Amino acid sequence: MPEQTTPIAETNRFIVLDKYVRAWEAADSYQSETDLERELVQDLHDQGYEYLPDLKSTSAMLANVRVQLQALNDVQFTDKEWVRFVETYLDRPSDSATDKTRKIHDDYIFDFVFDDGRIQNIYLVDKANICRNKVQVIKQFEQAGTHANRYDVTILVNGLPLVQVELKKRGVAIREAFNQIHRYSKESFNSDSSLFKYLQILVISNGTDTRYFANTTKRDKNSFDFTMNWAQADNSLIRDLKDFTATFFEKRTLLNVLLNYSVFDVSDTLLVMRPYQIAATERILRKIKSSFEGRTLSKPESGGYIWHTTGSGKTLTSFKAARLATQLDFIDKVFFVVDRKDLDYQTMKEYQRFSPDSVNGSDSTAGLKRNLSKDDNKIIVTTIQKLNNLMKSEGDLPVYTQRVVFIFDECHRSQFGEAQKNLKRKFKQFCQFGFTGTPIFPENASGAETTASVFGSELHSYVITDAIRDEKVLKFKVDYNDVRPQFKAIETEQDESS
Repeated sequence: MPEQTTPIAETNRFIVLDKYVRAWEAADSYQSETDLERELVQDLHDQGYEYLPDLKSTSAMLANVRVQLQALNDVQFTDKEWVRFVETYLDRPSDSATDKTRKIHDDYIFDFVFDDGRIQNIYLVDKANICRNKVQVIKQFEQAGTHANRYDVTILVNGLPLVQVELKKRGVAIREAFNQIHRYSKESFNSDSSLFKYLQILVISNGTDTRYFANTTKRDKNSFDFTMNWAQADNSLIRDLKDFTATFFEKRTLLNVLLNYSVFDVSDTLLVMRPYQIAATERILRKIKSSFEGRTLSKPESGGYIWHTTGSGKTLTSFKAARLATQLDFIDKVFFVVDRKDLDYQTMKEYQRFSPDSVNGSDSTAGLKRNLSKDDNKIIVTTIQKLNNLMKSEGDLPVYTQRVVFIFDECHRSQFGEAQKNLKRKFKQFCQFGFTGTPIFPENASGAETTASVFGSELHSYVITDAIRDEKVLKFKVDYNDVRPQFKAIETEQDESS
């Protein structure tokens, strides 16, 4: 029998929706924790998740993983081969939660030698075709560590528990769910031979407020301040559990967040992107594709700018956009362009934190030229000054005719001048994107170029009012005089005086 999937509204296949329309009336009657759990499981089942009501033990979970990985990889393990696969790779006794997380993000392909001598790649997840990954849901799974615990709702991907949901009844503080899931991480998630070491995302809800956060291995990061709501593209929050289920837990969305919009960095910290970061990245990638498909290259309309306030994580957003752009088969190079030498080094360090092998930097114009000659699809981090010197000194380079994406960090006035003219004259097939906390608009451009005239239209914004509401910036003193409607104008004026 085919799976029944309930579709939801979407635009251009974005997972952060431009518009989400609630398809039901919110419950006005009392809901117990059991009622919430039952409704969540039913909603997930209606959205195409397979519900496994009888999966309650570690042995049953491991048997299900075997079935799912055999289907994903089109193989059959003998009992002896399966035990060896589990002991040498899937669930090695020495594995920590960090090791398990690395298997989802970096080491998800294992060369397994079958008993007959043949070698085959065994994938834990399929990142190239994410819809091939099977999603299932279980509830009330019991597991013992230093204490025995029973978990509310667990989402399995290819049989592995990657998402844990803890619920409290409506009216109970959501922090109680957070404290409970934090206690589980100390008491049982990470016990010996626990497949829950694979957990990537934790979700807490009291029905009226729902939040997600990374199952980071860094204990100092395990704070309620790092929880976040899902949101629409205009940054309006999606709090209710049913709305969160219809959007965040839509199968394609959840798999994208798990496999494309998370970063496991070199300090072994798992980072899951916030909705505004994902929205900006999606819209950049969509613009790249449409510009190359529509052959509208090398013009402002082929790019755009991202207006994200200071401290909102622009480096992670730009890194993901750059990294995913390099994976497009029609893109030859991605430049990440900064303005000063010290920021160039700082950005290199930040990028290398996310992925040490993904970036080619250069300490001189000659070094930049050498990096450009390397036949790989990696990201080039450079300053606007070095790039401009290269364009002035090198009349003919292969990269000038290649398909190129430019991402400018802090795209302010210094990037509107000679370098832009040279870039448009030298490069034949490019689109460019700018990140800024202070865009230049016609009213404060003093007759000169604006951010939009150079980079194209605004693709996404997340301004200081959004950040204050989300409590994602340091608090500062504000004398409230009902000036909220004027915040965007205030941000514009700050650039004018700089």
